[in-house]
Amino acid sequence: MKFVASRFLCGSYSLRIAVHSYLVVGFWDVHLVAVTLRIDTRRYSMEHATQNLGEEVARAYERIRTRIWKTPLMFSSYLSVEDSTQVYLKLDSEQITGSFKVRGAFNKILTLKKTSPEVLTRGFTTASTGNHGLACLYACGSCGCALEIFCREGVCPSKLAALQSLGATVTLYGQDCVDAEIRARHTAESTGRTYISPYNDVDVMAGNGTVGYEIYEDLPEVDYVLVAVGGGGFIGGAAAYLKHRNPNIQVIGCQPRNSKVMYESVKAGHIVHEPSLDTLSDGTSGDVEDKAVTFPVCARYVDDWILVGEQEISDAVYHILNTHHKIIEGSAGVTVAAYLANKDRFKGSKVVLVLCGANIATDTLRNILDQHKT
Repeated sequence: MKFVASRFLCGSYSLRIAVHSYLVVGFWDVHLVAVTLRIDTRRYSMEHATQNLGEEVARAYERIRTRIWKTPLMFSSYLSVEDSTQVYLKLDSEQITGSFKVRGAFNKILTLKKTSPEVLTRGFTTASTGNHGLACLYACGSCGCALEIFCREGVCPSKLAALQSLGATVTLYGQDCVDAEIRARHTAESTGRTYISPYNDVDVMAGNGTVGYEIYEDLPEVDYVLVAVGGGGFIGGAAAYLKHRNPNIQVIGCQPRNSKVMYESVKAGHIVHEPSLDTLSDGTSGDVEDKAVTFPVCARYVDDWILVGEQEISDAVYHILNTHHKIIEGSAGVTVAAYLANKDRFKGSKVVLVLCGANIATDTLRNILDQHKT
């Protein structure tokens, strides 16, 4: 048997056609050729979606805007004290369920409700460090859908308790978030349900990217936007929209040094798997799936990266509580820490620090307060 593969380009789509043939007395078996023509349309629709992600974010915002809160963009006089720098805090820490994640969850479910309404009756699975699970639980509840949530065994206790108190079906599995993601995918496949990825999904990425839509709507003259990064879906969607509106806006990815898979992956040019250490930024901690759709988006749209240490994150969480009287979680503290460690870089600029969540464990917050007693 022979195998012949051809690749054709058509606009922004490429079509890969695979043709099998038998060597039968020296000529093609036309009937076999006819039945083995294969065009991988799903792959190319995915490529098209990521190439046009900025436009997808705008459509996502129209889809979900009545289901979410438009969160404040608050000027920070405490962080804007030097060299005419203007620093703003995007308070998605005050979003429904306490994080930005509800944006992506609603966009995924509402998109499916329009395109494949039958899947809603079969229900969903997801994997989460806590925030995405809370978001999916809220969105599924609003849309009347069943949900099973998979969490890694070391999930933040307060987030797990919140899920369980709201009646969630939670399964603990594995030591890393990717372990839980794989199990949630397999469970969905075996039961006929639909898996909602916390980041590796264009609809989720577009929904979460609506934070960028709101930032640009409120501050179109912004120079820098700093975003905490885990799997890359949040920054990918936000950066794609901001670059779509103004390519000169600089989008900076911020990660804890203890868990920096996407930073290392972008630097290497491919997904790099490395173990994550314990970090206050549990919401961004963990590995990234192979062939994640977020990787090429981050590589294309994220301008630079800043890594921060655990003490810097702790100081940042305390700083926001002490000055603005806002409770934020460690992943939100990552952006504040990144700015505080690099203030000279942003002199004279308009800077937005995205505070992505407020779901911090009481014991963790108590420990941070104890560290900063005078």
